[in-house]
Amino acid sequence: MSDTGDADRGTGGGADAGADAGAAGGTDPVRGTIRGGAPVPLSVLDLVTVGSGSTAAASLRTSVEISRLAESRGYHRHWVAEHHSMPGVASSSPAVILAHLAAHTSRIRLGSGGVMLPNHAPLAVAEQFGTLEALAPGRVDLGLGRAPGTDPRTASALRGPGRADEAADDFPRRLAELTRFLDDDFPDGHPYARVHAVPGPVQGPAGRPPVWLLGSSGFSARLAGELGLPFAYAHHFSAAGTLPALDLYRQSFRPSEVLDAPYALIGVSALAADTAEEARAQVLTGALSMLRLRSGRPGLVPTPGEAAAYPFTPLEREFVDGWLSNIVHGTPDEVRSGLDALVKRTGADELMLTANAHGGDARLRSYELVADAYGMPAPGSIPA
Repeated sequence: MSDTGDADRGTGGGADAGADAGAAGGTDPVRGTIRGGAPVPLSVLDLVTVGSGSTAAASLRTSVEISRLAESRGYHRHWVAEHHSMPGVASSSPAVILAHLAAHTSRIRLGSGGVMLPNHAPLAVAEQFGTLEALAPGRVDLGLGRAPGTDPRTASALRGPGRADEAADDFPRRLAELTRFLDDDFPDGHPYARVHAVPGPVQGPAGRPPVWLLGSSGFSARLAGELGLPFAYAHHFSAAGTLPALDLYRQSFRPSEVLDAPYALIGVSALAADTAEEARAQVLTGALSMLRLRSGRPGLVPTPGEAAAYPFTPLEREFVDGWLSNIVHGTPDEVRSGLDALVKRTGADELMLTANAHGGDARLRSYELVADAYGMPAPGSIPA
C-alpha cells in the first residue's frame, strides 16, 4: 500500500476540487476527500439486503454497523437506495433509514441513492430532507432518480390513480418544483407561492441538502450537466453505458452555483474477502438473487450454499457470468487493483461501493478489507 494511516491526499475532481471534508461532512457539500492510497474518495451504497434466514430488523442493524464503520475508516458518504416490493431488500423508505443512521453517526455524509422522484410529491420530499438536514446539519445529500425502483404494478400502487404511467419527461418539471420548495422561492403569482416546505427557509436561515441526479442512461446525465449538478451513474447494474453517460455529462456540463466543473461518482459492486473463493461464493448469492428478480421470482438473498447448489440452465449461467463480470471481487489486493483500473478507465471522481452478499458479516468485512487495502484511517483516528 502506497499511503497508510490517516493521511489525506487532496480531494476528488481535480485541482479545483474544493475544501477538505472533515467534521459534519466537510465544508464542500459535494466533493470528498481522498483517504490513504485510494485513487478517489470512496463511499458506500446500501440496499439493506435481507438474506435467507434473516430479517429486515437484522439488515437494518447491519446498516448502522456499516455506517459507523464507514465513518471511522474515512469513507465519505453512505447512501441508501429506494426499492419497493422486493423481499431481498429493506430500503423502501430511505428518509426513515437515514434519520436512524444520523442518530448513530456524527461525520459521514448521509443521503439517498436515490429517492425515486416520480413516486413522491416534491413537497413531501422537500419536507423529508429538510427534516433530515435539521437532524444532521451539513451532512445530507438528496440523490434523485426518475425510475420507479420497482415493477409497473407496484409503481401504480405507490403513485395512485392517474399517475401510474406518468411520462419520464415530466421529471425535469418535478425536479424544478422540488428545488423551488427546497429554496422557498416560488415567484409571486405561482399557485405554490404561499406553500412552504418545513423545516425550511421560511423558518429562518437553514441548510440545504445538495441535489444529485442519478441515472443509468443518458437522460439524467445530460440533465445533470445542463443544470450544473453532480451526477451519479449506476455502473453496478448498467456497466455498458457508463462511459457514454459520463462523456455526455461532461460534454453537457454548464457551470452553476453548485459546481464550477463536473463531478461524477459511479456506483460499483465490489466485494472483498479473505480468499478469492470466499468472495466468489458471496457474490454468486447476489447474482442468483438478481436472476430470480429478472425472471419474475424475487425473494430473499440466497445463502452461499443455496447459490452453489442451484442448477443453472445454460441461459441462466450466461446471465450470471455476465453479471459477475461487472462485480469487482476477490482478495483485498484484487479488489484494489480492480477499483484502480475502473477509475483509470472512467475518470470517475468518486466510487460508491455496494457490497451485496447474503449476510451482514460479509458486507462489513468487505468494507473493512477495502479500507485496509488502501491504508485508510484506523478507527478513531479521524477527528470528531
